[in-house]
Amino acid sequence: MNAGDLDPRDLGTVVGVWAHPDDEAYLAGGLMAMARAAGSRVVCVTATSGERGTTGRQEEEGLTHVLRVAAAAGHAGDARVESLSVLRAVELARSLEILGVAEHHGLGLPDGGCADLDPAGPVDRIAEILDAVAPDTVLTFGPDGVTGHPDHRTVSAWTGAAVARAAPGARLLHAAVPAGHVRRWSWLHERFDVYAEGYPVLTPDDRIALHLSLDDAVAARKVAALRAQASQTDGLVAALGVPTYTEWVRTECFVAA
Repeated sequence: MNAGDLDPRDLGTVVGVWAHPDDEAYLAGGLMAMARAAGSRVVCVTATSGERGTTGRQEEEGLTHVLRVAAAAGHAGDARVESLSVLRAVELARSLEILGVAEHHGLGLPDGGCADLDPAGPVDRIAEILDAVAPDTVLTFGPDGVTGHPDHRTVSAWTGAAVARAAPGARLLHAAVPAGHVRRWSWLHERFDVYAEGYPVLTPDDRIALHLSLDDAVAARKVAALRAQASQTDGLVAALGVPTYTEWVRTECFVAA
């Protein structure tokens, strides 16, 4: 079901600009899958490799040997970051494949450190991609970053500047959180610390340009894409169970920037 004036099958060429692997699947996995199914070109841009993210039990075991060897050389911390970066790149590639997205650009910027960078370089790089792709629609976070994460908020600002420079005619859509979704899932958000203090910023219904409640087939595909990023999602899926997790991620919402 789709509410709002827009339809993901009518967005033309789509570029999504995100901060970390799995941001794209959580916030726009269904939209991307639907756009690709309709024959649209979809390009994903990820600012960081998510090297400061978490690892699940199996992934942690898989890193143990690498870390032991690195510790002997005095580089355990570096090895952990590098190993997780590689792991998440593999997971992201598989996740995008499930969604039908074949084009990805990683900017290789520091996870957790985007706000400390001179914006000129990242804006230039995003603008170069936009200029090459010539998108009809650009997706990213709103100024609030959805969860309040500083990387999310920074990527939103970079993307807005890049769109203004390189794709001024493109439709810019910001991921948003509808009030009804927050009311329904407040227990989950509190239990798992999904949002920073003071977030999310709730979106009034009359501002929503695209509100998706994914059908079962698209929701299952989105969940498969998220589960491909197992280092980040296995623990939550195990805690909630697949049916509850599916209902939680079934909604995607965007407002016009």
